[in-house]
Amino acid sequence: MSGAVPAPLGRSGAAPLPAHRRREAPAAGSPIQPIIKDVGEIYSRLLDHRPVIQGEIRYFVKEFEEKRGLRELRVLENLKSTIFETNEHVLPKCEQAMQDNLNEAFKRLQAANDMIHRLQEREHEERKLQADKLMAREEKRIAHWDEFVKEQQNKQVEVDEEHRKAMERLKEQYSEMEKELAKYVSF
Repeated sequence: MSGAVPAPLGRSGAAPLPAHRRREAPAAGSPIQPIIKDVGEIYSRLLDHRPVIQGEIRYFVKEFEEKRGLRELRVLENLKSTIFETNEHVLPKCEQAMQDNLNEAFKRLQAANDMIHRLQEREHEERKLQADKLMAREEKRIAHWDEFVKEQQNKQVEVDEEHRKAMERLKEQYSEMEKELAKYVSF
């Protein structure tokens, strides 16, 4: 790289011609001067688009910013009106509806809770009644069982007594038969 300073760009944006290739500008007042001026204007109109492009860019930016700014402003205004309407109208209606529905739901829950308590009390009473009936049946069964056992013991005593009497009768009968047999054997 050389330490040479780059030459400034010309009007067309191209680098100027090197010194050995530069042409000498014609002297003022020469007949070629208006032609050069016309060629320069034609060149700038046909080939140098920078002024036109810069104008178009400025126009585009201006339009974009204006339209965008207005669009965002409209969006913000719509949001503001929506929020205002929500705060002023919708929110109180929602709060009132929620309060009404909550009160109604609370009343229904209380009624359901009372019904459940009554059902539980009935069920508890029913269970207590069934337990009392079961206990009475158990006591009655135990009383029947005790009576049955006593009856069986009494019958056993009666049977034992009959058996003892029958044994005694049989013993007496066999002893009498032996005596009679003994009478016949002694002959």
